[in-house]
Amino acid sequence: MRYDNFIKGKFISRPNRFIAVVETDGKEETVHVKNTGRCKELLIPGCEVWLTAPGSPGRKTKYDLISVRKATGTVFNIDSQAPNKVMGEWLAEQGFDKVIPEYTYGDSRIDFYMERSGENYLMEVKGCTLEFDGIGYFPDAPTERGIKHIRELIKANSEGYNAAIAFVIQMEGVSEVRGNTATHPEFASALEDAKKAGVKVLFFPCRVEPDSLVITGMIEGK
Repeated sequence: MRYDNFIKGKFISRPNRFIAVVETDGKEETVHVKNTGRCKELLIPGCEVWLTAPGSPGRKTKYDLISVRKATGTVFNIDSQAPNKVMGEWLAEQGFDKVIPEYTYGDSRIDFYMERSGENYLMEVKGCTLEFDGIGYFPDAPTERGIKHIRELIKANSEGYNAAIAFVIQMEGVSEVRGNTATHPEFASALEDAKKAGVKVLFFPCRVEPDSLVITGMIEGK
């Protein structure tokens, strides 16, 4: 996936989780942050960020903040909608007979339902934007919704679906994602329960540019 209407800026502040103040073209601009997570290790005053202007009518802000360069030099895509978009692109090339996004199962909407050769698949997608020492962690803020999805996948797996939770890694140099016990131990525990129940945990490294995100492979977790 690639963004249009793309410009660079300098991060100044984040008054709340929905907006940021960015300097671009010599002036300050209030922009929408496409990630409600904390991103506190990324959005540091003075850091380099990139914006896109989607041109949607009726918007309060002209730009979306979609990527940032960490102090280490690594570019992170922080667009929370990007993982599902790139996963949809990737799944379209994997030879499935059917791919249905936003599939209703139980009391949840699971990101993707697929069929191939008589087998049924369910996949929940999570974007990883938190990294320490070359390891990715999820979540960077508590997510009760994430736990609910894991429980649904465990149930689906017991009913014969090929169930998987997929972590799209929104930075380069990382090939593994672990449950973030420090931030949300309940999610980390649910993730371990899913592994024991036979739900596959998949990691999707990406090629990350300021204006694009592309899945480069799949690694099955142990």
